[in-house]
Amino acid sequence: QVLITGNPILDFETAPNAFNLQIYVKDSRGDTDLQILTIVIIDVDEPPVFLDNLENQVYITENSPPGTIYTVLAYDPENQTLQYSLQPAGSPFTINGGTGSIISTKVFDYEKDLKSYNLLVKVGDGTNPDINGNVIVYIVNTNDNAPIFTMKQTTFTIPEEQPPGTIVANVTAQDADDFGYVGNLIFSINPTDYFTINPLTGIIRVAEWIDRDAKPLRENPLITVEVSVIDSPKGGQSTSMSITFNVTDINDNPPVCIPDTYRPQVEETAVLNTRITEIKCTDNDVDPPNNQFKFTDLSCNGCNLIFALNPAFSGNIVLTGSLDLEQPNNPLEYTLTVVAEDITAPFYKDTAYVYVIVLPVNENPPVFNPATYNFSVSELNGQGAEIGVVTATDKDIPFTGITYSIEAGGSTLGYSNIFWIDPNTGSIQLMTEPDYETTSKYVLTIGAVDNDPTNPKTANAVVTVNILEANDEKPMCTPNYYTITVPTDLSPGTNIQRFQLTCTDRDSPPTAFRYTINSGNINNHFAFSPTAGSNITRLILAEPFDYSDGLDKQWNYKLLVFITDDNLLSGARQPKGIVETGTVTINVNVVIAGLTTVLTTTPPSITYIHIAKNAYATTAWYVPFIITLGAMLLLGFLGYLLYHLAKYLSTKDLSCCTPKPAKYKEPPIFFADKAKKEVVMELTKINTVFDGEAVDPVTGKVYEFNTKSGARRWKDTQILKDPQPIKMESSELVIPVLPSSINEGKGRIGTANGQKTNSHDVKALQKGAEKKNVFGPDPKSLLQNPAGQPTEGLSPLPTPKTKQEGEPKSILKKGDLSEV
Repeated sequence: QVLITGNPILDFETAPNAFNLQIYVKDSRGDTDLQILTIVIIDVDEPPVFLDNLENQVYITENSPPGTIYTVLAYDPENQTLQYSLQPAGSPFTINGGTGSIISTKVFDYEKDLKSYNLLVKVGDGTNPDINGNVIVYIVNTNDNAPIFTMKQTTFTIPEEQPPGTIVANVTAQDADDFGYVGNLIFSINPTDYFTINPLTGIIRVAEWIDRDAKPLRENPLITVEVSVIDSPKGGQSTSMSITFNVTDINDNPPVCIPDTYRPQVEETAVLNTRITEIKCTDNDVDPPNNQFKFTDLSCNGCNLIFALNPAFSGNIVLTGSLDLEQPNNPLEYTLTVVAEDITAPFYKDTAYVYVIVLPVNENPPVFNPATYNFSVSELNGQGAEIGVVTATDKDIPFTGITYSIEAGGSTLGYSNIFWIDPNTGSIQLMTEPDYETTSKYVLTIGAVDNDPTNPKTANAVVTVNILEANDEKPMCTPNYYTITVPTDLSPGTNIQRFQLTCTDRDSPPTAFRYTINSGNINNHFAFSPTAGSNITRLILAEPFDYSDGLDKQWNYKLLVFITDDNLLSGARQPKGIVETGTVTINVNVVIAGLTTVLTTTPPSITYIHIAKNAYATTAWYVPFIITLGAMLLLGFLGYLLYHLAKYLSTKDLSCCTPKPAKYKEPPIFFADKAKKEVVMELTKINTVFDGEAVDPVTGKVYEFNTKSGARRWKDTQILKDPQPIKMESSELVIPVLPSSINEGKGRIGTANGQKTNSHDVKALQKGAEKKNVFGPDPKSLLQNPAGQPTEGLSPLPTPKTKQEGEPKSILKKGDLSEV
């Protein structure tokens, strides 16, 4: 039996029309046979079929124009012509009967028309019954409508300072294009400073702390926001509206006292009801009664009700008691507290502090007790010595201090005031040593002033300061520096050059002086007479000089003389201070009798300087010019005289008195000094004949001496037997000056060239020298005078010779003392 499987279905139009089946048979013994079975398919007239099963859904967006929305796909197996029809007949759709195209006949509005249409499509081939199919047409909603707000209220009143998150409004809206799902509408708010909105639900909440008392809400309590809603499809439409929130004030601020601390200053003499200060407070709340307050609870520890609020509940504080600082227990400062409190709940408070500072009033002047003082101080006291202390008191409380000053009475010794007073303690001290001999008593006016900067009060006291006499003055003697010349043969007991000291002491009598030579008195040659008890004393030669025996070797003495005022005789007033000593310096130059050696001083305006092998003068630039001009004129005249004198002497036989050439030392040197200028002149070295011998008691050596001149030398000194020419190392000048003290009172005096002259001639010579130059002949004229030319008033000088190398020294013959 051959059966149809049904898979695939036999179709004349699409499948083969005939099938050749091979039938194979086999028995149990294994025998087989094969036969072909041919099956022929016969064509049958079939009804049409839908190729798309006609269960399609068709979507049409609203507002689409009319036109074909769908084409039905049908097939007739026999390929016969098909006819299409559409039901229901009154729908807004038609179908093309030949093509099967379904056409819309209107513009659909989703919000007004049906949302879907179920169409029945029939297809027939003319022989078989029609086949039926369904087409569902859906109208697709589009965003063609803007949302609209459904809420009517646009103004809301809310209190300030609501916590963030508090719901203050709920915005509602709808859209005609309702798509039927949450989130179709999206809400937003602008600005977002104070509020936020839920974008899906439209709920508005507080976003931050809202302070009605702060700007800008303090001036305008209204907050206006714009709320927008937009439908969710991309490119959707939106709608906006304004919502206003009126923020109301609440009592959320306490009174604030600025400043919260007051420091009024009130004089202690203030009268009752004097206004001390006014407390000023503010409440930041905007609207009354939230910003209204009152002052209460004025308190003051230990004030004894001397302050009050007037009027009551105001910030005005007045004085109701006494602030006098002189009253017991009245302080310099009072501490008050005042409370400012709201008049409405929750009754916030603030406290102000008032520190009342009482200003002292200078009601009482300083008072000295006692009003007069007597102090004594020795004139030996120096700077810083305290004399005494003055004290003044002041009844004013608190005590501000007293400043002391010396107003008058301390002027002396070239000072406007030799006293100083400590301005704080009143201690009077010396600024310098007082002098009893100048002023023995001072009457000081001491002023005391309190330290009131605006209205100081003063008082005066009289202080008598007695200066106690003391031995504080040094003896003063004239002259205090002197140079004298003493000949070697001066007799002991002689007043040397009639030198005397005259001393004074302002606080010692003439009998108080005592004279001692502290240093320089070698071999005690010098002494003073009298040594004490007089203000005048003379320098005498106490011991003779002994140079020949070698006892004396010192030729220049520098005596330091002390004059002490402690030689008080019995019954005289005793010194009340230290012993004072004055000093005098005396230079004594010892010279051999008859030789011309002197230490003198140059004129103050000229300084002479000697340089080896050259002698010239230096001074200020204008002085040399004047001196040179005068010297040239003088030298011209002197040269003329010297020339004729030399010419005259050359015709005379002077072998008896002409000095033989002697070897000169280096020429005298003129030293320059800012304070004084001295001309140092050396003694001429003398070559002589030694005709005696002796033993030096100190060294034991044998020395030779000249019995006439006293010149000495050690015996081993080489003596040349034959006279030799003298080799001069440099040119030198010997300037003879006759000191007035040498051989004073004798009839004859030795001169530089060995000649004798009487005292009358010496005086005449000295007088002439004084007229020209008190220090001797003009050194400058001597320096410029040609060698060998005679000078007025002086013996001619030997012509200097230049010492030649290798020349022997000259020797004086025995007995020839013309050089001595």
